[in-house]
Amino acid sequence: MRDTIFHILFVWYPYVCLSAFVFGSLIRFDREQYTWKAASSQLLRKRQLWWGSNLFHFGILFLFFGHAVGLLTPTALYSLVITPMQKQMVAVVAGGIAGAICFIGLSLLLHRRLLDPRIRQTSTYMDLAILTILWVQLVLGLVTLPFSLGHEDATAMLTLSHWAQGIVTVQPIDAQTLQGLDWPYLVHLVLGMTIFLLFPFSRLVHIWSAPVWYLGRRGYQVVRTRRTVGTGPARGTYTPERE
Repeated sequence: MRDTIFHILFVWYPYVCLSAFVFGSLIRFDREQYTWKAASSQLLRKRQLWWGSNLFHFGILFLFFGHAVGLLTPTALYSLVITPMQKQMVAVVAGGIAGAICFIGLSLLLHRRLLDPRIRQTSTYMDLAILTILWVQLVLGLVTLPFSLGHEDATAMLTLSHWAQGIVTVQPIDAQTLQGLDWPYLVHLVLGMTIFLLFPFSRLVHIWSAPVWYLGRRGYQVVRTRRTVGTGPARGTYTPERE
């Protein structure tokens, strides 16, 4: 029975979540583009949002790309530079710092969503659910740090990376291999996959539309007034142009 549960959770479930993540996002973009937004509540408690949002986004981006590189880089490749034990120590230190920053930011965001009556009224059940799930997932990730330090030979990290690489290459490893991991790792994996499952149904879809191109813009933004012949300038109407 235990083998069956692990096979469902760590062999089948990842593909269910990834399929929902990709196809759900495409369907939502095609059919519900007016809901494709971050739905900011910046007008309400702006200062707390500024701190919370910036700390959260800095931490979560570092953690996301750190997990992607750490889990998906083949052992034979990074072993040319550092040993698995050294890589684990780098992951624990860097992940711990980024996780602490992200925890502070996410706690501020969750606090204002739950305890401010005005923001609570503008929030959907999915808004509250996804923030709560992200917070629990982050706490679980921080809980795994001392467990990682307890595995000086980096066996847990190697097992997790082999599992992730097997899923991506559609060559999943035997789920029984994961049964030796400590419970925080297992719950962290399942909840992480669940976030991908819920992604298309939440405001997280705005990640796809992140304006990365803005970083490479040329020059300053020039704003010219749109004038109507015979009536002078049209107040409050501007046409932004870029040099």
